[in-house]
Amino acid sequence: MPDSRLSPFHRRTLRNAAVLAAAIGITALGASTGVAVADQTVPSRIATVAGAPSLPGLPQLPALPALPAFGVLPPPAPPVYENNLDGWIRQSLDIMRVHNIPGSYDSIHRNIMRESGGNPRAINNWDSNAAKGTPSKGLLQVIDPTFNAYHVDGTPFDIWDPVANITAACNYAAHRYGSIDNVNGPY
Repeated sequence: MPDSRLSPFHRRTLRNAAVLAAAIGITALGASTGVAVADQTVPSRIATVAGAPSLPGLPQLPALPALPAFGVLPPPAPPVYENNLDGWIRQSLDIMRVHNIPGSYDSIHRNIMRESGGNPRAINNWDSNAAKGTPSKGLLQVIDPTFNAYHVDGTPFDIWDPVANITAACNYAAHRYGSIDNVNGPY
């Protein structure tokens, strides 16, 4: 019988708590390692356990599926990156983090806008590198020898790939200047 001193809100809260407790109990029972069924002939005797052979006349219970350890969460889903400048920078930063290559979003973006205007197919056919036969390519205007020397595992070995271009350029900048964050002009 409900206590008349409790407000409707408190009665509802108590009822919800009771339902939750019952659900937890049912879940705990279902998650146990075995389910026992009482033998009809001897009330105190356990007749069968899930997955174990049954006694004559009693049905075989199916084995329970293995459950993950308590508190163990599945691994997070890998991030999904947009196929645009923002996504390329974010993906590159995640790869850089794994390889301990310093750099920030703002510095990468600033340098990309200065070097290529955000065009991953940009090529410089007029500077001193181009005159030597190695034009600067891609978002951060990397030349082939630099890309080859500073390519980072986990990216395609393709200077035109936006993520590979950004990551290799940031790796080069880290070795030459300490970080892409320290690059404020052509490098």
